Amino acid sequence: MKQLSRLGIVGYGAGDAANSMIISTANMFLLVYYTDVAGIGAAAAGTLLVVARVFNAFTDIAAGRIVDRVHSRRWGKFRPYLMFGFIPLLLSAAVFHVPDADPSVKLLYAYCTYGLVCLAYSLVNVPYGCLVGAMTQDPRERARLAGARTIGGLSVGATLGFFIAPLLGAGGDMQQIFTVMTLVFAAVGSGLYVFTGIACRERIAGSVPTITLRQSVDALKANSPLVVLCISSVLFVTGASATGAAQFFYLRDVLSRVDLFPVMAAAQVAITLVLAVVMPRIVARWGKRAVYTAGGCTGALGGVLVFLVPATLPWLAVAGIVLAMLSSASVGIVTWALIADTVEYGEWKTGVRVQGINYALLAATRKLGMGFGGGVVAFSLAWGGYASAAAVQSGTALLAIRAAAGLLPGALTLAAAATMYWYRLTDKRHAELVAGLQESR
Repeated sequence: MKQLSRLGIVGYGAGDAANSMIISTANMFLLVYYTDVAGIGAAAAGTLLVVARVFNAFTDIAAGRIVDRVHSRRWGKFRPYLMFGFIPLLLSAAVFHVPDADPSVKLLYAYCTYGLVCLAYSLVNVPYGCLVGAMTQDPRERARLAGARTIGGLSVGATLGFFIAPLLGAGGDMQQIFTVMTLVFAAVGSGLYVFTGIACRERIAGSVPTITLRQSVDALKANSPLVVLCISSVLFVTGASATGAAQFFYLRDVLSRVDLFPVMAAAQVAITLVLAVVMPRIVARWGKRAVYTAGGCTGALGGVLVFLVPATLPWLAVAGIVLAMLSSASVGIVTWALIADTVEYGEWKTGVRVQGINYALLAATRKLGMGFGGGVVAFSLAWGGYASAAAVQSGTALLAIRAAAGLLPGALTLAAAATMYWYRLTDKRHAELVAGLQESR
């Protein structure tokens, strides 16, 4: 098969930059916004994050069914949805603008706006993720797309870390900062979604134009690698999301070094850029499952360091955070290639190429993990007696932040790595399946 064009790879990466303007902003700052700006209690905010993500998991699955049943002869199955990316971007601006009202009204507003973001985001993000399987079947090309996606998301994460976090730690008007940021993201992100829809091409046709519910269910039942990947993913993303949500609290309240946030952003940029370049070679040598497992173990080690290192040794604590970043980046890159592989496995088992529901199921488990991760941090803060207005937190609150940033994520990422023992779809086996499918067409 002809190699992907550079424009197509760049265009695919641009799509995840737009995604990250929604999801990374929420993962990094929504809990801080709810507790420190909107004045919503930590426990209530944690419950909201969990409920919203559970709802988001169902919206992902519904989006997957819609994608599998709709096909445009001119534009394809997936690209048309990207043209509506401006909707969740605009709704994100509303999420970060909770009105100054009665506490119950604030909470209701937060539930409604974040729920709408979850719904609109599913209808854009699920077809975006399916594009990998429709653009190429080559493992190295899929690794290149996954790397481009990671770099696209990284560009936004780095912007948040370099420019936004220091402003928040400097005592600026947090509401104004979030309002301006989300409105700028809405304008820029909409353009990026359109660019992705134009630059990417769907070259792998489905086995049937539309897929019935029965075919979707049968394909999922037969796809054991997909089930294992989803179980592992919900564990890993819960841990990684907890690390991300707790990082601001950890640097500000435990280490008293919020100035290190830009350093962490720079480290994330360096790690992800290097991995995005070398990952296709690493995958070719060791295989995606081995990379995933090694990444999970690395995250567990980083979590232990974050939890145990005393505040007097901030650079050793930073080393733990860097290991967690290395873990998140490596696992994140190969996950998107692994889910594309399960599409061919399902087609081999059932004769039906189901893409939308496969990606939707993985996306749903990841959304659950993001919600659970944010909930872990919020509930830990509530348990520790975190006080948003306090200049210095209590010892119990600091212990809770340490646990949320290090101990719990480390245990979860280790469990995720162990779960991949049951993932039997090796790269060699996948190549055999693809060859067989191409012969039968």
